[in-house]
Amino acid sequence: MRSTARAASSMLLAAVCVAGCSPGSLGGTTASPNGTPAAGPSGTRGAGGASGSGIAVGAGPQETYTVQQQPDAGSCHYRYEKGEPLEDPKCTPGAISPAVTQANLRTTICRKGGYTSGIRPSTSVTGKEKELNAASHGYTGRLGDAEYDHLISLQLGGDPNDPRNLWVEPPDPGHKSGIGVNNKKDPVETKLHTAVCSGKVTLTAAQQAIVTDWTTALSSLGLG
Repeated sequence: MRSTARAASSMLLAAVCVAGCSPGSLGGTTASPNGTPAAGPSGTRGAGGASGSGIAVGAGPQETYTVQQQPDAGSCHYRYEKGEPLEDPKCTPGAISPAVTQANLRTTICRKGGYTSGIRPSTSVTGKEKELNAASHGYTGRLGDAEYDHLISLQLGGDPNDPRNLWVEPPDPGHKSGIGVNNKKDPVETKLHTAVCSGKVTLTAAQQAIVTDWTTALSSLGLG
């Protein structure tokens, strides 16, 4: 009887585990859809959580930034809306900074004197990341005409150096090669920033709108 009871107990435990045990609870590693460990902020594996909007939360401003690992070469693919380039959501889903919240807007992104210049990574870091990220997207145009862009801009509380929040943004259609960066996403970010700081929309709503589609972010919020 004891042997039979032990066998029944083992079968019950196995059935429960099949139904409810995750790889992490069994000592395994949680993997991303491509089979590699999921990357968190600042290149750490499995670090970071998600905000109430479902957008990842990065490490936030750092005293010293380091070059972050980028997606494999050729693994990211641009989307286009009326000719305007959009990010690959699998490679660049966006990440927000835990240092910026709805409650502290007046002392962070909306304060007089600016906020972004003091938290922006140096070009010695972002220059290397930009080259690597261009390879991730198969971008072969002039790097000087492309922007290494924060999907959720710093003035909207985007994380400064989380690889999930940065992408090489190609120039707009009709852009003249060699004249530098000039794209239509920047004015959208500025208008969203103004709307957030004036109380017309919430920080979370603005972040979610630009992650969904920067070309429709203003119209989706009734701002233009």
